[in-house]
Amino acid sequence: MTGTAPSCTRYVALGGSQTEGLGDGDDSTGLRGWADRLAGLLAVPHPGLQYANLAARGRLAGQVHAEQLGPALALRPDLATVVAGVNDLLRPRFDADEVAGHLDAVFAALTAQGARVATLTFPDVARVTPLARPLGPRVHALNSRIREAAGRHGVVVAETADHPAVTDPRLWSADRLPASPLGHARIAAAVAHALALPGSDGSWADPLPGPPVRPTALGELRWAAGFLGPWIGRRLRGRSSGDGRTAKRPGLLPVLPAGPVPPSGGTQGAVGGRDRSVAPW
Repeated sequence: MTGTAPSCTRYVALGGSQTEGLGDGDDSTGLRGWADRLAGLLAVPHPGLQYANLAARGRLAGQVHAEQLGPALALRPDLATVVAGVNDLLRPRFDADEVAGHLDAVFAALTAQGARVATLTFPDVARVTPLARPLGPRVHALNSRIREAAGRHGVVVAETADHPAVTDPRLWSADRLPASPLGHARIAAAVAHALALPGSDGSWADPLPGPPVRPTALGELRWAAGFLGPWIGRRLRGRSSGDGRTAKRPGLLPVLPAGPVPPSGGTQGAVGGRDRSVAPW
């Protein structure tokens, strides 16, 4: 898709682990993630773009509303992305209407201030992890309410929920909760396409080359022992992976633009002046 993108000088990302960048890098070398990647893409038509990322892993929609909205408004973004709700639907007591209420309030406040806002829908986790099949109705309920709230406030929605490619295991990290680096790159490309960013298109939804490797029964048991069990243990102790975490990029900082896509399919770009490679598909 091509087009003339509205002026954008300040981009602020709100959300949880996906937006923080979990699964794309690590805590010792630094996390990247789809929002960082999107910032690099945005900086191509918007030289001088500044970017802040207020997201932190483990945050529920109510926490995003309470903790991140105020700082985001203070930064007066031209563009904001808001991605929240998955941590809520993983909890035993999930209320889709309550989650939607928080998202609606965040959408309303940002758009009322003049920001362009984008969000996305979520794939059915049962298509990634068969043991998560009971969560399917929750995902559909959450997506429905995201669309409704977005429609009320003119929020752009990247519809990533229903494309078969998004449940390819290669787009997910080993614990199947955050995306892999390739998955983060696809999310960034999907949001760029939804925003009609010049040079973006729908190829983010194309299937990956070759057949996906689906989990075996043994693989499911190993995943449950290695990742699901510890996650349940934290919930029973009232703990979260985000305890003590703060925003990795709380203030607006410059972004270097992502470079052109070379024949290999990768690009070069930087966020905050640090060179990193980008593979948008």
